[in-house]
Amino acid sequence: MDSRPVQGAIPFDLSAAGAPPQVEVRRSARRRRTVSAFRDGDRTIVLLPARMSRADEKHWVAVMVDRLDARDRRRRPSDVELLDRATMLSERYLGGRAVPAGVRWVGNQNGRWGSCTVDDRTIRLSTRLRGMPDFVVDYVLLHELVHLLVPGHGPAFWAELAAYPRTERARGYLDGWAAAAGSAQDGDGSAQDGDGSADEGDAAADEGAD
Repeated sequence: MDSRPVQGAIPFDLSAAGAPPQVEVRRSARRRRTVSAFRDGDRTIVLLPARMSRADEKHWVAVMVDRLDARDRRRRPSDVELLDRATMLSERYLGGRAVPAGVRWVGNQNGRWGSCTVDDRTIRLSTRLRGMPDFVVDYVLLHELVHLLVPGHGPAFWAELAAYPRTERARGYLDGWAAAAGSAQDGDGSAQDGDGSADEGDAAADEGAD
């Protein structure tokens, strides 16, 4: 499952702003009042108006990181929980035919959302999925579960996935995340997962799209 990496990021001066590590701030003249943020792997990207003061920048970086952290805590199942979830999905949509031996998060899949090894029946999910909606994580899990049954992405593969009612929506979400992560280089876009973007008085943590 391919994705496009974010490039051209401007590193955030952590010592000056007192922000957590792996935070980048991107300013844009097109952005007037809105503040938004999204995850890109282990990084947090915060999008700000170009004219925002350094004091306000420090404040909103802390606010947005806290909001994303809180949301991520609600959406980060452990490896054991992932295996239970994969087993449930296999039973519900694949008749229990795909039996994974293990499922775990990995941080080295920059070009894929997930992968599997048929020989030992293990599945790996990119940590970039952490914090994304449940239906998206479920889709990626099912995608890899089907690969335990069908190699490649031919008609038989997609026929198996057709049982999952949110396949197209999840694929659209991931495509949108990719487009937004690319446009975020200019600081003027991020795909939202329902929170929406808001003005400075009520900023919301937006989900980026890979």
